Amino acid sequence: MTNAPAQPNGPAPDFTLRDALDATRGWDDEAIELDGTLDADVATTDDDTDDDFESGYADDEPYDEWDDTDPEELTVGAQELAERHALRRVASLRTELEDITEVEYRQLRLEKVVLVGVWTGGTVTDAENSMAELALLAETAGSEVLEAVFQRRQSPDPATFIGRGKVEAIREIVQATGADTVICDGELAPSQLRNLEDKIKVKVVDRTALILDIFAQHAKSKEGQAQVELAQLQYMKQRLRGWGGNLSRQAGGRAAGGDGIGGRGPGETKIETDRRRINTKIAKLRRELKEMRGTRDVKRQSRRRNHIPSVAIAGYTNAGKSSLLNRLTDAGVLVEDALFATLDPTTRRTTTSDGRIYTMSDTVGFVRHLPHGLVEAFRSTLEEVADSDLLLHVVDGSHPDPEGQIAAVREVLAEIGADKVPEIIVINKADAADPLVISRLRAREPHSVVVSAKTGEGMEAALATIESELPRPQVEFDVLLPYERGDLVNRIHQEAEIGSLEHTGDGTLVEGRANADLAGELEAYAR
Repeated sequence: MTNAPAQPNGPAPDFTLRDALDATRGWDDEAIELDGTLDADVATTDDDTDDDFESGYADDEPYDEWDDTDPEELTVGAQELAERHALRRVASLRTELEDITEVEYRQLRLEKVVLVGVWTGGTVTDAENSMAELALLAETAGSEVLEAVFQRRQSPDPATFIGRGKVEAIREIVQATGADTVICDGELAPSQLRNLEDKIKVKVVDRTALILDIFAQHAKSKEGQAQVELAQLQYMKQRLRGWGGNLSRQAGGRAAGGDGIGGRGPGETKIETDRRRINTKIAKLRRELKEMRGTRDVKRQSRRRNHIPSVAIAGYTNAGKSSLLNRLTDAGVLVEDALFATLDPTTRRTTTSDGRIYTMSDTVGFVRHLPHGLVEAFRSTLEEVADSDLLLHVVDGSHPDPEGQIAAVREVLAEIGADKVPEIIVINKADAADPLVISRLRAREPHSVVVSAKTGEGMEAALATIESELPRPQVEFDVLLPYERGDLVNRIHQEAEIGSLEHTGDGTLVEGRANADLAGELEAYAR
């Protein structure tokens, strides 16, 4: 038998929360008066404490002065930029207490990277510019560059890209700096990628994968995301790797899930299964992009049918194309001092000084050694450039090698069939560029204008040049329109080029040039 617990001499007192709270009176400097019901006591606070209370989050400035911007007044580009900066990255995460605010701001830890390049031709300055651009790409992707190394070789090593001795040196650098990623300035073959990772013992990424990662971060539209995913899958398909048991074959024959009878046969390896799934996804993405391309073609045909000229803005990444579009059309698109900040094309309708309507489109930026798969994936978007009537080729005048940027952009333009489009070189960032560099560029490119999208310098001259280069209507007309045909006068202002216009007692006397369709309707009123 178990012994019963000892009973106290008297009955146990009933427990009440009021008695327990009364027992704690005096433990704090400010005692709580327990009057009335318990709910009223909990809800009741001393009025004097409200006057002295000050929030720990109080700012030095009043709230209305701290943030008086109406969210509805922000442009779409400003909202996208704020959203992108909300996911900014920090250099290190040390302790949980210090990281509380970083978690609140959704900041991510930076990858620590070492850059590796192979210099096969050109000058030392060219090699340094290429490595500086790779560093900017790495920082845009969200990493911290610890070290940069490049090697002079006649050609990249077929096994390890940089040679056996340099691999050991880079491995020592990685161990000394604590880097977790190595980025190579070039496109690595699958065998080179595997050999480097096996020897250096950290993740190795080439230039193509780095650019694809940036595109994946910045693509916003459905078409842009599908294009980036297609390029990533095409890149990944050639670089699938098996690890240990993943290379073992799946059961073949009539097996339902085990060894024995029906479980013998060649079967299918895991890597083959992955490759088949990637091919299926690629086919699906191509079908979706074909449908999206049809929508884009319909819009393009509508502009052609209405004889609306189109101007395309192209150029090297971070040359200021979006800033120029905002300055010329008040488009309000995202502007950021970063590589490939905007990927999705933006088209805005604007008018010339005499009222003619034309469209201006911002396209994706180019870069040296732009991956061929990326060009193929974005071909439907880049066709906006090839089908345009005028091309504004934006060049960063403050860049160390603007001539190299021009050559890289023209190489891609030739690849997409846009090298025959009339071109105006727009030398941007005149406020930060060296005047000697601008003079050199203008001497090399006579058909050019100098502007600053940031300050507005040279914009009037740029607009005048654009208007003079727009395609002119082919048919001349000289008509006297009755006042009840104001619709034709309006169309003349929008679609035609007016030489002279005079209001007389009999009607509106107009002389100018128009397209064939409009000229046919005006023929009945010819003088």
